[in-house]
Amino acid sequence: MLKWLWLTGLVIVLDQASKWFMVSWLSLYETVAVIPYFNLTMAHNNGAAFSFLANAGGWQRWFFIILAGAISVGLFIWLAKLAKTKLEALSVSLILGGAIGNVIDRVYYGYVIDFLDVYYGTYHWPAFNIADSAICIGAVLIIIDSFTAKSDEEDKA
Repeated sequence: MLKWLWLTGLVIVLDQASKWFMVSWLSLYETVAVIPYFNLTMAHNNGAAFSFLANAGGWQRWFFIILAGAISVGLFIWLAKLAKTKLEALSVSLILGGAIGNVIDRVYYGYVIDFLDVYYGTYHWPAFNIADSAICIGAVLIIIDSFTAKSDEEDKA
């Protein structure tokens, strides 16, 4: 199902273009209110999801590059050989694009650029980006697909 790589490429392009725009527009920690409950806020994430290991001393950069690179290779193989349904292929393509988008940041900057800020009152969800969104949407779709896809045994019957 490599025909879904266009979606991976689209996620990477949209992610990198949005990050380039935000870096050229906002300074670190600068916030622009967009609508109630949503801001654009420039942030750098040296760690993983929710800034896990952000203050680990620098080794985490290479750890996350290698980890995401290995996961990306696995996702590519999954997409090429194992994806059985359109929803599964769509899901894997989204996750792959998001993983590669964030790896590009880690290689180029040493951190991931985040700028989407959702909040309620004084509580702010950790800032995220388009790559993170694609990964989360892809993960949810894989879960949905696991419940809705017919098993091989059902297909044979």
